[in-house]
Amino acid sequence: MEIAFEEAKKAQERDEVPIGAVLVLDGMVIARAGNRTRELADPTAHAEMLVISQAARELGRERLDGADLYVTLEPCTMCAAAISFARLRRLYFAASDDKGGAVTSGVRFFHSPTCHHVPEVYSGLRETEARSLLRDFFQQKRG
Repeated sequence: MEIAFEEAKKAQERDEVPIGAVLVLDGMVIARAGNRTRELADPTAHAEMLVISQAARELGRERLDGADLYVTLEPCTMCAAAISFARLRRLYFAASDDKGGAVTSGVRFFHSPTCHHVPEVYSGLRETEARSLLRDFFQQKRG
């Protein structure tokens, strides 16, 4: 999770919403990224999507069985679907997201009958730190 927070802080330095993610397989970091939606002018460039794409390219396969994803904020519906399609083993996230989250909040994607694969989910890791990072970023924006 430390690497995910490092990536979130790098995203903030790029004036992106400070969300970071890291994908780990067999104890090795395969991919790491922070949000890049503004930089890439791409609404799909969420940290989770970027690490899943990077890992799939790195490993040369679309399914990432056995891989674990660490992210600083609860994934949205798009990212939850990608997590399911990638067949990730575990999802760890820091803060829940009542507005945009889709794992334990909102649509609760993994409980949908159309969800093909459900990872193990662990939430609340360093939640206070993640909330502070996001709160400070948006307070600065509203300034």
